[in-house]
Amino acid sequence: MKSLKKKRRIQLVVAAAVMLLLSAVLIGYGFRDGISLYRSPSQVMAEAPGEAEYFQLGGLVKEGSIVDRAGVAFDFVVTDGGQEIPVRYEGSDPRPDLFTENSGTIAKGYFRDGVFHADSLLAKHDENYMPREVIDTLKAQGVYEAPTS
Repeated sequence: MKSLKKKRRIQLVVAAAVMLLLSAVLIGYGFRDGISLYRSPSQVMAEAPGEAEYFQLGGLVKEGSIVDRAGVAFDFVVTDGGQEIPVRYEGSDPRPDLFTENSGTIAKGYFRDGVFHADSLLAKHDENYMPREVIDTLKAQGVYEAPTS
């Protein structure tokens, strides 16, 4: 009788361990592309990430820097007031309507050969919105101006 209880306990412990392992694998799989770090142009220039590292680059779109290319591709420059990084966007979506010069943006992609290659963009969703990370970066550089409205 005791050996049956012992077998059941062992089966229960093994089943729990398998479930725990399966949960950890599924969580890891879910985060494989979901974790991307935010960096400002000054941070990227101070310590360049590896070419295989996917991350978010945020700042202001430099005035006069937006250049359209074929299709939905275009180039622009992101600045935080201290450093500037050229960005080449080649994604599946056209440029957002509210993506304008001197507006805050966050681009997701890879930094290779001095150019940030973006595959997605986040732009402000109204005239006064700017991502919190971009505001913090601009404040650190001393170039942030609060919207007037």
